[in-house]
Amino acid sequence: MRPEKAANLLATRRRQKLLEHIWQRTSLSRAQFDLLYRAPLERYAELVQHFPASESHHHAYPGGMLDHGLEIVAYALKLRQSRLLPSGTTPEDQAEQSEAWTAATAYAALLHDIGKIAVDLHVELADGTIWHPWHGPLREAYRFRHRKDRDYRLHNAAAGLLCYHLLDGKIFDWLSSYQRAWASLLYVMAGQYEHAGTLGELVIQADRASVAQELGGDPARAMTAPKHSLQRKLLEGLRYLLKEELKLNRPQGSDGWLTDDALWLVSKTVSDKLRAHLLSQGIEGIPANNTAVFTVLQDHGILQASAEGKAIWKATVTSDQGWSHTFTLLKLSPALIWESNERPDPFAGSVELVQENADGTEAAVSVPQTQTDLVPVANASPPSPLPHTGEPAPTRSTDAVDDLLNLFETSPANDDAGSSMDQPDQMVPHAEQSFASPSPAAATQPSPAPGHSDPSGEHFMIWLRDSIAGKKIVINDAKALVHTTADTVYLVSPGLFQRYAQEHPRTGIIARQEGIAEWQWIQKRFEKLHVHRKQHSGLNIWTCKVTGPRKSRRLHGYLLHDPSQIFYEMPPNNPYLLIG
Repeated sequence: MRPEKAANLLATRRRQKLLEHIWQRTSLSRAQFDLLYRAPLERYAELVQHFPASESHHHAYPGGMLDHGLEIVAYALKLRQSRLLPSGTTPEDQAEQSEAWTAATAYAALLHDIGKIAVDLHVELADGTIWHPWHGPLREAYRFRHRKDRDYRLHNAAAGLLCYHLLDGKIFDWLSSYQRAWASLLYVMAGQYEHAGTLGELVIQADRASVAQELGGDPARAMTAPKHSLQRKLLEGLRYLLKEELKLNRPQGSDGWLTDDALWLVSKTVSDKLRAHLLSQGIEGIPANNTAVFTVLQDHGILQASAEGKAIWKATVTSDQGWSHTFTLLKLSPALIWESNERPDPFAGSVELVQENADGTEAAVSVPQTQTDLVPVANASPPSPLPHTGEPAPTRSTDAVDDLLNLFETSPANDDAGSSMDQPDQMVPHAEQSFASPSPAAATQPSPAPGHSDPSGEHFMIWLRDSIAGKKIVINDAKALVHTTADTVYLVSPGLFQRYAQEHPRTGIIARQEGIAEWQWIQKRFEKLHVHRKQHSGLNIWTCKVTGPRKSRRLHGYLLHDPSQIFYEMPPNNPYLLIG
């Protein structure tokens, strides 16, 4: 590939749109903006060139690093507008320091992933010499590949190597006079986000939004994901499933097989069940696409990659009784799941990898027995450098920039929902007071064990009641799927039905047989219960107006006849919602 100047790299319509958004979030003249913002952004563009932001996760295409960098700066500045910084000081101090904190937010976002080009990539010039980014931007033709032995967390600590190539001494002189903003920026550059306060939170939220948008997830939900380690949550979910739900080492009808050196799990089954389990625990931000889930598991070091660097392995499982079948599998180290004294007995059969020959036929090869699953194969040949075909990077509509920025002002439950930025965090004072015990009549209905009930309208109502009582589904929040209005319960559609379908993957299996979407299938089953009010015109759906301090939105959903089906004691009506 050949290096390009910043003017060419930033010339696409989408990148120009992002630059315009960034300027709009500052209160500077064009000349001041060019000095404090555009110049660092141009230096960033020339440093990252056509590098992708990741190998196979988000923005994994030529130029993805530049797109991701511009996105998180734009999103971070959008979020910064709702914060008064520094917190705990007088309005006069906040006004005086406003532009310094805005600039520090932009610089922190820009430096967020810059360390990747120093520690994750191997870059060679045309003559074979190695290029290191601390020597300055590329000036000659180059090729690159991702390092197979890279540490996925090291880039967070490598930003300091390159900060001088983006920010000049005058900027540092200026920011260093604002002690709290300066300290927060230094913590971000050192990868210590836990000490960076609000600045670290803004960058993490903006990064989640950009990644979720690229992977087809929900950016608004991703920004509110729990702060706890995703790796820990994924591992805890897998451990729970293997203990409680997944069938292991069965000749037929098994979800996985444990060999001496590896745990092999059926890819789609496990991904669907893991997503459903995490959602049932109130953990949001899990990608809806299985490929994205595999990539997250792989990037967190939970899944082991094949020789081609992929999360999916193809293998034939054969029992000692002669039964045999070929599956697409995920490979994990058993040590991640069990302590040595808790590990089950290995499978009394074989797992043989299937490799495709040059002629398109498949051949089985024995699974190598190693002392540890965590040691990379030393002789595995590195992948070929990403070819430069002359084709432009994958493009997305310029409108996607506006759409994502608008998500900061819209409830994720519905495109017409009320503003999550313009309304209080809790629409009803202390929503915890609203979580009431179920009515005696409802309490007599047996609650099915998770994972052991077929999806149905009745099961939907039981799930809804139990999820609210257990605080897995909040009510009357700015982003809630359930509200109280007109002295009854309002169920947001399609968001609530989509949530149920995500937690109960079997809904999709049944719905596909009828040729409709899974949320539509459960919505139809709900309507057949006749527990909702209809309009005089016979319509099922009611429009609800959500009024915030600065703007209004509309929700669409169902009104229940009897709120006692959900609540023993009806919570107060949400004052921000009105029917009609």
